[in-house]
Amino acid sequence: MGKKRVIKKASEAADEVKAKAGGKTRESSVSQKVSRGVANIQATYNNTILTVADEKGNVLAWSSAGSLGFSGAKKATPYAAARVAEAVAEKLRKTGLREILVRVSGVGSGRDSAVRALSNQGFDIVGIKDVTPLPHNGPRAKKVRRV
Repeated sequence: MGKKRVIKKASEAADEVKAKAGGKTRESSVSQKVSRGVANIQATYNNTILTVADEKGNVLAWSSAGSLGFSGAKKATPYAAARVAEAVAEKLRKTGLREILVRVSGVGSGRDSAVRALSNQGFDIVGIKDVTPLPHNGPRAKKVRRV
């Protein structure tokens, strides 16, 4: 007829998974202390995303307004951008990061408040650079719509 299933408790199932994986568990731990980093702020009309990486480009922490629970038009507000910066700063407490170079991209309303929130969290801002992509008259524009 087939095998009968044995129902296990959650803790027993987790132990069994650990045993299959070689006894290792996944824990977020900081392998090195970093003193300088680069914060990339992408502020769009719909969301604000903040990513902090070390000088080599390895991402240390990231967060977005959507991942913090903001939805719809609230994701693009300055308040949401400040909360995103606070969440990233909380993740970076363990790394020992002090100095940050801020690179801002996009035209959203969360640009300034994210930078201010980073400075209020105790980071030394080395520089602020606007890296919003600007076209140098790229492809031909669409024809004008006539109704």
